[in-house]
Amino acid sequence: MKFILVTGCAGFIGSNFVPYFLEKYSEYKIINLDLLTYAGDVENLSEVKDDKNYKFIKGDICNRDLVEFIFEEYDVQGVIHFAAESHVDNSIKNPGVFIETNVNGTFTLLDVAQKYWMDGPFKYKDSYKECRFHHISTDEVYGTLNETDLFTEETPYAPNSPYSASKASSDMIVRSYQETYGMNTLITNCSNNYGPKQHNEKLIPTIIRKALSGENIPIYGDGKNIRDWLYVLDHCKGIDLVYHTGKEANVYNVGGRNERTNLQIVDAICTILDEKVPTDKSYKELITFVEDRAGHDRRYAIDATKLENELGWKADENFDSGIVKTVEWYLKKYKA
Repeated sequence: MKFILVTGCAGFIGSNFVPYFLEKYSEYKIINLDLLTYAGDVENLSEVKDDKNYKFIKGDICNRDLVEFIFEEYDVQGVIHFAAESHVDNSIKNPGVFIETNVNGTFTLLDVAQKYWMDGPFKYKDSYKECRFHHISTDEVYGTLNETDLFTEETPYAPNSPYSASKASSDMIVRSYQETYGMNTLITNCSNNYGPKQHNEKLIPTIIRKALSGENIPIYGDGKNIRDWLYVLDHCKGIDLVYHTGKEANVYNVGGRNERTNLQIVDAICTILDEKVPTDKSYKELITFVEDRAGHDRRYAIDATKLENELGWKADENFDSGIVKTVEWYLKKYKA
């Protein structure tokens, strides 16, 4: 049995990853370290709480004593690092929390892992030569795009919010441990995820929740900001593939090739709701434009060619299929 520390599993992506990973691999035991901040909920992992290969530990990735204890107690031989403060609006209101968790927390995990697995720079201990550290990041580190280009792994970093700046900083710390110490690291930068278990405040759950309650559906600015949408299970499969077969010291971008404006997103969801939960008026009449977010990037879009060509990854869901599954999941949640 090999123990892997997977941080932040009670959040959106992590809570989709863990059931998928445990079902696929019987040789791993997952240790989930999560502080359960506003975006984390143990109910997201209710289907694995009794799994003998899963253990939950409530705690802070910035707590070095705790992280060291976990490595020693469970002989951790891999890290998949999801834990992060990730809500852009919250980072604008309270940036310090994002710097502490995303930067200092990532440093703590890296430093403890490096000292536990290695005798010194470029010298792995005999029993830990296969250990690696996989850092989950975001396309927001690249900043904003023009109307035609795509983010590649070579795109220069240009973060525009405290959140994206904190993630860019954590990416650089991961890189430094690779280059300075020879630590086996990987970074994946993903586009906007959607699917089951996302926090209520995010765009798609907000649209569904507001529509069902008959409230105005708030859309920032003119609604023409573009994002590349990735179904969360496709992201999980990409993480699995990179962790097991990705080339050390590499960055892989994970994107859905599903660019949509916010207006297209809300229109698609309202169309589905009009069919599945009809009322006397279309839900589209609830769409309301609100003051734009400060520093709101206009467009993100990822070129996932490297991941597709080198490792054979391909998204199973397109947006039209994925959004139907997503709406159906939230209908059960909100109408329960």
